[in-house]
Amino acid sequence: MNDDVKTLKNRPSKRQAWFYHNPDAPPLRDLLRGKERRQRAMKYWVHDNIGNALDLFFHFALKLLSMDACTALGAKLGEIAQPYVNEPATKRARATIAALRPDLSAEEQEKLFVENCRTQGRIMTEFSVITRLRHHHERMEIHHLDWVVEAAKRGPVIAVGMHLGNWEICPIILQQAGLIPYVNYTPPAGRAKAWIAERVRKKNGVHFLPPGVQGIRPAVRTLKAGGIVSAFCDEGVGGYLRGPLFGREPHLEGNLAMTVRLARMTGATICPWYNLRKDGFRFVCRALPPITLPAEDKPGERLLEDIALLNSVIEPVILAHLDQWYFLDSSLTAPA
Repeated sequence: MNDDVKTLKNRPSKRQAWFYHNPDAPPLRDLLRGKERRQRAMKYWVHDNIGNALDLFFHFALKLLSMDACTALGAKLGEIAQPYVNEPATKRARATIAALRPDLSAEEQEKLFVENCRTQGRIMTEFSVITRLRHHHERMEIHHLDWVVEAAKRGPVIAVGMHLGNWEICPIILQQAGLIPYVNYTPPAGRAKAWIAERVRKKNGVHFLPPGVQGIRPAVRTLKAGGIVSAFCDEGVGGYLRGPLFGREPHLEGNLAMTVRLARMTGATICPWYNLRKDGFRFVCRALPPITLPAEDKPGERLLEDIALLNSVIEPVILAHLDQWYFLDSSLTAPA
């Protein structure tokens, strides 16, 4: 353990709980009411549904393609469109690359950025064909899954993934070993996108827990019953990176803190894993050595040290594969 972590000052005493709320649909009669209510109803029932229809059309149209053609199309679309779709995100991505890889030349940094744009495009289109991997195990090269299986035999497991390659393959791989993951699921913005995401993930074998603080108790119950909960400790929220830490002090916001707290509460083994894109729509998935948190004399006394320990496992992997990292377009600096 880094000695600097043990001497941290101004240790935060609490974290802010995040409550998920799914906005209610405005009644149709609001289309005939006052200006503000009419505008809200028009957005929900008319304008948003145009986007929903397009999302559904492209999702099912892409299913007509082969797996390789689908990912190749996504890569090309990402390379062409991604830099211009969200200019603030593009600016953040380039700044994050410069901060994390100052050893690269300007040309090499730009090449990394372009490759990441290709990755972002692939992720979007592959949602239409990802379930086919259930019948094409030859496209997934798996290493050390036995570590996870053995940990699950001993007791509860928190499978800590990373947003590399295409993380949607995790439940498919776990199912091969007879393991069923439970996930705190936050629906994406857009009703069609949320429906697509839920449908695809259920087909892949995911069992959902409520998002936000509402999912903590169900997660604890699942773990105390000896189950598996999936968590991702690399995360960008509102354009800001909560994890990995990348040299910043450990904090209590986000999934790094939530994961080690759940592990302490339930005695769960933390099983980190990740996958990388090998060639087109083929992946190499690796489980890392399981983590059993060190003993502590008093509950919570090692919280920041636990966070730093988990971070020390996931951060080097992500740093080595920024070209395939989903949250590269988030900032290391919190918004003012």
